[in-house]
Order: sequence, then structure tokens, then C-alpha cells
Amino acid sequence: MSETINISDAKTRLAELVGRAASGEDVIIARAGRPLARLVAFRPERAVRKAGRMRGAIRVSRDFDAPLPGDLFDDSNK
Repeated sequence: MSETINISDAKTRLAELVGRAASGEDVIIARAGRPLARLVAFRPERAVRKAGRMRGAIRVSRDFDAPLPGDLFDDSNK
């Protein structure tokens, strides 16, 4: 939901409007009925992931993709 507020009213009610924007409401600020700006909640940017950051910390054995032993699927173990 959004509400359009005249710029002179926005000056006097800024703290209220910021609180409403922080709670998720969009507030449109207008001059003479013409929209000029939108006040929305601040969302911090996520940290950029860097490729290769774990290089050398994880080891995979050479036979990780080798076929599984046949007795692994043997039902007689139950």
C-alpha cells in the first residue's frame, strides 16, 4: 500500500513517514499533486561472493565417483 504526501506535509511528518517506510509501506512524496520521490525501507546489499575462496580447504578423493560396492545394496543385511 502506498500513500501520496505533499512535500510540505512530508517535511513536518518526516519521522512518521520514515517509520512507515521502515515497516514496509511505500510513501510517495509529491509537489502540486505530481509525484517526485518514493520513500521505501532500506535494504542493505548482500556481500559479493568470491569464487575460489575455499580453494585448498576442501579435498575430494580421486575415487569419489567410482561405482559403489555391490554389497551396499544387498538386502540380506536387514
